Amino acid sequence: MSVIEARLAELGLALPAATVVPAAVHLPFSFVKRQGSRLLISGHPKSNADGSIGGPFGQLGADMTTEEGYQASREIALAVLANVKAEIGDLDNIASWTRVFGMVNSAPGYTEQHLVINGFSDVILEVFGPEVGQHARSAIGTHGLPMNFAIEVEGELELKA
Repeated sequence: MSVIEARLAELGLALPAATVVPAAVHLPFSFVKRQGSRLLISGHPKSNADGSIGGPFGQLGADMTTEEGYQASREIALAVLANVKAEIGDLDNIASWTRVFGMVNSAPGYTEQHLVINGFSDVILEVFGPEVGQHARSAIGTHGLPMNFAIEVEGELELKA
């Protein structure tokens, strides 16, 4: 078992299956793109255990609380890790998380996007530790996301040579 997978187990976290896109949905891009030692991660929602898209759906501040968003953001981190693992084979091959960009579908007046995306950042830091997991980050509010997702997170990381 890899060091990172052992750490996930120690934390009681389980990766879902890699994301399965519904047959009726055409995505002209990949969830994860390798470019040399860089790994670019497209916007991800949460995945269910079987890899199906799990939302959440709606707006923070109207349909979801900040705490519910924080928990969903933690689950999005696991979906991202599942897709990264499917691309690179072993999560121990990650040298550094460099950037995370979180988008939060926000009701008018909602201003706690940063607290929602902390869920994603917290998982990355818990799993990888500060040396590998520390990253630059932005968290923004938007008035809508594709398929009415409540949260979508993308990122970038460096792989070991």
